[in-house]
Amino acid sequence: MPTVLFNDVSYTVPAGSRISDLPPYKETAALPCGGHGKCGKCKVTATGNLSPLSETERESLTSDEITAGVRLACCTTVEGDCAVRLSGDRAASVIRTAGDMPEITLCPAFTAYGAAIDIGTTTLAARLYDADGALLAEASRLNPQSAYGADVISRIEAALRGEAHALAEVVRRAINELLTELSEAADIAPDSIDGAVITGNTVMLHLLTETSVEPLSHAPFAAKRLFGEVLTASELSLSTLAPRTQIYLPPCVSAFVGADITTALLASGICRGQETALLVDIGTNGEMALWHGGKLSFCSTAAGPAFEGAGISMGMGGKEGAIDRVYLVNGRLTAHVIGNTAPVGICGSGVVDAVACLLDAELLDETGYLEDGLAVIAPPVTFTQEDVRAVQLAKSAIHAGIRTLLHTAGIAPEAVATLAIAGGFGSYLGTANACKIGLLPSELRTAIRVIGNAALAGASIILLNRDLREECACYAKGAVVELSTNPVFADEYMERMLF
Repeated sequence: MPTVLFNDVSYTVPAGSRISDLPPYKETAALPCGGHGKCGKCKVTATGNLSPLSETERESLTSDEITAGVRLACCTTVEGDCAVRLSGDRAASVIRTAGDMPEITLCPAFTAYGAAIDIGTTTLAARLYDADGALLAEASRLNPQSAYGADVISRIEAALRGEAHALAEVVRRAINELLTELSEAADIAPDSIDGAVITGNTVMLHLLTETSVEPLSHAPFAAKRLFGEVLTASELSLSTLAPRTQIYLPPCVSAFVGADITTALLASGICRGQETALLVDIGTNGEMALWHGGKLSFCSTAAGPAFEGAGISMGMGGKEGAIDRVYLVNGRLTAHVIGNTAPVGICGSGVVDAVACLLDAELLDETGYLEDGLAVIAPPVTFTQEDVRAVQLAKSAIHAGIRTLLHTAGIAPEAVATLAIAGGFGSYLGTANACKIGLLPSELRTAIRVIGNAALAGASIILLNRDLREECACYAKGAVVELSTNPVFADEYMERMLF
């Protein structure tokens, strides 16, 4: 079998293996489009006995990159001995763990120490508490399942190809590492953590528990289980903890409205008031909840990975080198870069700002036509016509989902007293620009309240007061508005494509 020198470490692999399928690649790099050769983000530098350049690579790579030996990992197979090195910046991402927390009456779901964990599609975040309710440590990292695709659909496809166990193993390993990091920061033994809550969207919890995702892959999209149950650390292969440690997985609402929304609702507090309020988590899967007249209704819309950086030609996560803010100063685009370094790409918040500034500069019109098909944000970072189209698809899905939810309830946007924006991307979102480009309805601008990582905050709340699990369970009984066959959503979706 051929030998691959991967980042200077030697591996023996079967001939014909794709570079993207090699274990060291899956452990350290992402595959945003799920290995379909669509995104051009899986660049590596590779030399030796490899498959010839594919047509996809010739279209995706520049002549200089081809000369330098850059290949796409998902399009390149190992024919014999070769060397592979990951390309690009490997800086740590800036992941939001903070979220609004109300006053809590303590009734902990643990005796000594408890952990709250949020499994996001893109990121993982965790907190450690003691029995007095004191926050001892926080930790976060990227979700390693990104090696199987940036979105839940790609991961469902991977699971159906026979990689369900591998998807479970990588996220369990990452959770074990987070728990170790938390315990070291607090100077306690990891097995002193004797209770935990793990929240996440429905697909993430299915993958964690190795529950079949087959029913989630086709209509009528019925989840195999909706959780709201207790498992042991042993059952989840969380070996950092004592085997009998109880792990609570909060209830999901439906196939694509998960426990991350029920715990976010708890943290937001919007269901404890009488006013009409919305909760929106903007990500690859935009989930939203409407509280009106003492009742909850939900919907979910596939926005795609544009706001996570994965669907943009020079998109990246929020880490050093990423443009996270764009301004128009004296008619010229000016960018802020995370880490104050030279820019190498642009993250979600920067994407929203960039589109708003291009509109203000009249380089982009209301139909989405970009003058010259290319805009330089800050050399060498550019924004293309295809990037604009990706933003249009994503922002119209979120906006149309909000309006359809309001229409179904028979209320106007002006009736909404609070629009709570949850999630990592939402934490850094320039809300004025989000309204300007039509990601959010402009009528709701004054109602916006950014609440941070509300899913993790809600998980922390039910960790610190187990009696509130019942409140979460009540939220999960709300009505789901199906968008795929909804004519209002279809009409709104087309209309909101315009800027």
